Amino acid sequence: MDPPVNIHVLTATQVQERIANGDLTLVQYVTALVDRYKARDDHIQAWAAIRPEQDLLDEARRMDALAASERGRLHGFVVGVKDVIMTRDMPTRYNSPLHESDLPLLDASTVAILRRNGALIMGNYSRCTASIHSGITGKTQTSEFSATAVTPGTRNPHDSSRSPGGSSSGSAAAVADMHVPVGLGTQTIGSIIRPASFNGIFGFKPTWNAVSSEGQKVTAPTLDTFGLMARCVGDLQRVAEVLGLRDDEEAGDVRLGESRFAVVKPPEWSEAGQGTVSAVENAVELLRKSGAQVEHVTLPEGFRDILSLQSTVLRHEAGVAFLRERGEPISSALAEFSRGIEGAARRRQYLRALDALAALRPKMDDIAARYTAVLTASALDVAPRERGWTGESKFNAMWTALHTPVINIPGFAGEDGMPVGVSLVAPRYRDQHLLQVAAAVGPLFEEKGGWKSKLG
Repeated sequence: MDPPVNIHVLTATQVQERIANGDLTLVQYVTALVDRYKARDDHIQAWAAIRPEQDLLDEARRMDALAASERGRLHGFVVGVKDVIMTRDMPTRYNSPLHESDLPLLDASTVAILRRNGALIMGNYSRCTASIHSGITGKTQTSEFSATAVTPGTRNPHDSSRSPGGSSSGSAAAVADMHVPVGLGTQTIGSIIRPASFNGIFGFKPTWNAVSSEGQKVTAPTLDTFGLMARCVGDLQRVAEVLGLRDDEEAGDVRLGESRFAVVKPPEWSEAGQGTVSAVENAVELLRKSGAQVEHVTLPEGFRDILSLQSTVLRHEAGVAFLRERGEPISSALAEFSRGIEGAARRRQYLRALDALAALRPKMDDIAARYTAVLTASALDVAPRERGWTGESKFNAMWTALHTPVINIPGFAGEDGMPVGVSLVAPRYRDQHLLQVAAAVGPLFEEKGGWKSKLG
């Protein structure tokens, strides 16, 4: 069987369908992805580690030999893993020399579940530095938890002079540049949604603690959330189902003509760049033209303090999480941030912040439940030109602190034709519903929003 041309551009669900129809083998697909990686990653630098090519092809060959009845639900899905999520067959280094030789003996819970369901893991993505504001095929670069405060060098594939965002830097860049169709990431403030916006892909942060965090690096336990990146909603839905994401009520199809959306602008909206302002305005116009009702909603006064509350929680919990590194030569920025306020005053502030956020969460659930979804911004603007800066996270902090599910929808263009996304939000534990909304809204924004990827 001759492989189709440019099969690296396919989504995971498209690959799965072609394999089932006998039009493609997993060996052919993995070969195409490895070729794409070889051709592009010296420039993009998305990966911290990738499994040996022969190992990948041998595993793909074994999977191809399985009878249809023996194949898992994710057969044909090739996945990259952020380098803060443990994998038994690759190092997990957190972009830090303190962990240069760390080789876990087990997979993180999420990785184990995906493997058990037939996914092939390709490697580890890069991640960015310790600036908190900033089957599996391999591990992708990440920008947080570094001892050195040096970013991994990952480039935005749409403009290599710009940042890919972070801290799930490599996950976003590798998915956008078509090295893999699906990437695993984590979010403590905006580390999935912001890079998804910067790279023009879908990024999904589920309800906090709806997916196990066992086996991933901890920064702030009451904020850290596992998440996913992909180039289509269908891939996210398939993986989310395998990971056990369930709604109390069955999520039905969403008809835009019967839908109602609330537009919520963050308290810091005055800082939004023109790309984001235009993206939200265009999204509202497209929804209305599709027959949806859209209204602007101002959140109650208590929500104005949420950025401060979130920061208080993050400083305290990061100080605990990084205690083991205090005696090591970590960056002064990380040491200062994680130290924060010391002693009893710090603990009292932390408790007050926890209680205040806990009180706001059901209020947000009640507001969001009146609508099909909440529409809001994903980032201040397009990706910044400084590659060492992962972008401002102010527009993301609210939804992480409130524990709500949120998804970035690509499709809009900003400065120099760079991608800008918008976010959809739902009440807690309405994850599958939110994905259904995204499945309806995504094609509309991608077709008529004014931005399309030129990568291929």
